[in-house]
Amino acid sequence: MVPSGEAAWMDKHRFTTEVTALLAARYGRWACGWHWAVGEGGGSGVVTRWCCVSHSVGRPAATAADVVASLLEWRDWLEELAERFEQLTPPDGADAEDRSWHLERAATRLVTVVMDRTGAECGWYGLCHTVLTWFLSSTGMEAEDAKSAVDTAIGGRFTSWTAPSRTLIDVVGEDLAVDLTGVRPYRER
Repeated sequence: MVPSGEAAWMDKHRFTTEVTALLAARYGRWACGWHWAVGEGGGSGVVTRWCCVSHSVGRPAATAADVVASLLEWRDWLEELAERFEQLTPPDGADAEDRSWHLERAATRLVTVVMDRTGAECGWYGLCHTVLTWFLSSTGMEAEDAKSAVDTAIGGRFTSWTAPSRTLIDVVGEDLAVDLTGVRPYRER
């Protein structure tokens, strides 16, 4: 199934697509991000064992080992996110101010962890958008509403190869919280 290292880019890309379909059919949709690697060629993700098709596809045994290692690395990331989501979710019955505080805190922490894990390299903000959308969806928000809220909060503020300032991360978190609750987050520290 693995094309040779000299195969055309399209053949290598087809391999990645076919492996993704195979993994998703076998394990579920969660596997689809197995090749979202850090950096310009890798899809702006968190996986370090996979780079891009031109660098990662070649010798069959090595390529197969990298696919497995990348899938496991991706699974570890998803499990880490699930734990973070559980810790950051506003408690049931929280009033608007408390919910706003929890949402702002969650957004700033999730943006920071994505930025750190991706090195704020090329397109890192795409994964950031995805993670924030997943988080809001995990709290019960409809996927389209979550995506729209994240679009509004980020609004083109993040760029490739640039780590946002702490202030900008805080502003994005606050804007998201205010947009969703109508209340500025505040809590006596």
